[in-house]
Amino acid sequence: MANDFSKEERVNFEEVLEGFNDALVASKAAKVYKTGQTDMVRAGDVMWRTSPYILDSNSSGMTQTGNFVDRTQLSVPTSISLKHTVPLIMDARELNDAVQEKRLGEGAKQRLASDLNVDVLNAACTYGSLVVPIAAAASGFDDVAKVEAIMNEQGVQNYDRKLFLSTRDYNGMASNLADRGTVTGKVLTAYERAQVGLLASFDTYKLDYSNRISAAAGTGDTFDNRTVTARFHVPKATATGTTGVNNVDNRFQTITVSNTSDVVAGDAMTIAGINAVHAITKQDTGQLKTFRIIAVPSGTSLTITPPIISAQGATTAEKQYQNCVVNTESETAAIVYLNKKAAAINPFWFKDSIEIIPGKYQVPDGAGASVLRGSTDQGIEMVMTKQFDIDTMKIKFRFDLLYGVTNLAPEMSGILIFDQT
Repeated sequence: MANDFSKEERVNFEEVLEGFNDALVASKAAKVYKTGQTDMVRAGDVMWRTSPYILDSNSSGMTQTGNFVDRTQLSVPTSISLKHTVPLIMDARELNDAVQEKRLGEGAKQRLASDLNVDVLNAACTYGSLVVPIAAAASGFDDVAKVEAIMNEQGVQNYDRKLFLSTRDYNGMASNLADRGTVTGKVLTAYERAQVGLLASFDTYKLDYSNRISAAAGTGDTFDNRTVTARFHVPKATATGTTGVNNVDNRFQTITVSNTSDVVAGDAMTIAGINAVHAITKQDTGQLKTFRIIAVPSGTSLTITPPIISAQGATTAEKQYQNCVVNTESETAAIVYLNKKAAAINPFWFKDSIEIIPGKYQVPDGAGASVLRGSTDQGIEMVMTKQFDIDTMKIKFRFDLLYGVTNLAPEMSGILIFDQT
């Protein structure tokens, strides 16, 4: 082929792909679900992924007459919708410098790896509903222990837990470890390399960039948490609308509050009298349930995650997926915003709660452009294409990624923020 890749270009692409794979730190902390690309295209690149069942038991003995009830299977929509491209151009003279071409490939690798990592972190930072505000600066084990506590109390699996920390917060923890002279091994790596490693059941990672949360400006807002069915969410698998029976996304709920002035998406909050419960046992944790604001639809409504499932309606679905309990009912239950100061967001999650769905570009060979493809260990495909323009004697190169990232379970992910006095 006239535009085919040279042997050197193929070697460079393999090196780029290898380096790209090594740079995918955040994405390797997420689950990957592979799909049939033909089916995805026919479905508009959207599919519904089933959530894990949460079941209850009955202690009435051998006879279970009347206890056999339907169970509600929830699902979450996910799509292959994230597209990232690095376009490059070189003229016939520049191509004499093979080193320059290689450097451009390395730059493309770095950019695309960053894009994928950022998308994974955004899914956790935006939708993670477990919020741990720390009044002081990062200090070490005690901070991560609070993150472990909120996950344990609410029944999140105690393995494959990931915590990503901004550089300043990570180094603050490493400093704390380096001062603990009674702990061998880890102290040395903390002192020499500012490395924390496995801490309080979490694999910890240092970020060279991190999302930030702004200081909440809302004040004096309230929510009516009295027993009225319309105020609390009842999980359901499907709903009938004008287009027929459709799946329902149960990760969110729009609630009515007294006022939303100065409230923005991303704010974290608690509601007086509403405590979190353990996902399996449904026991009250004694701790207020934390929520994240996803959108502000009006002056008196907020879209939050997770929904308030208090089982006050006593339906089977509510009992199955109950995530909180209302201990004190009030017409004016106070909303308290947890992000008191602007700060770096340190996201954490259970690995299976963040999911990547790889996509694929079917670029035909022999259609005026040369194509190279390669996949990472996770199955995420990078495509490199090249095309020569005889009018200008310039060659266009492009590196492409296509995938989707979804936070399947906001109650299995969250954020740790410091300096929240």
